[in-house]
Amino acid sequence: MPISHRERPLYEIKANLFKGLAHPLRIRILELLSTAPEVSVADLQRETGLEASHLSQHLSVLRRHRLVTSERRASHVFYRLAEPRVADLLATARALLLDIVAADGDRAAAAAALPRIEVAG
Repeated sequence: MPISHRERPLYEIKANLFKGLAHPLRIRILELLSTAPEVSVADLQRETGLEASHLSQHLSVLRRHRLVTSERRASHVFYRLAEPRVADLLATARALLLDIVAADGDRAAAAAALPRIEVAG
């Protein structure tokens, strides 16, 4: 059954969610944000090693696709996951990754050593 005219915008929103996730550094940023209630831009920059302009571009994509929110306090900007279930999605993706690389010893070991993802409880 084809997608109806009424359903199409909903599928577009869902596709945009995956567009927001479609870059390794954005996934890493989201993983970092899943470890704390909020993280400063300075901390994100230090943890990712990205130049400020590149980090800003990735954060803009994540905001546009409603995966993160931000708050400015004085001269600092703090980011947080827009929805705790984003951490659940990351954990599910991590489990799939581990299954996919299980047969490749080197990749499996590297995947198992990735930083822990906090799951909303």
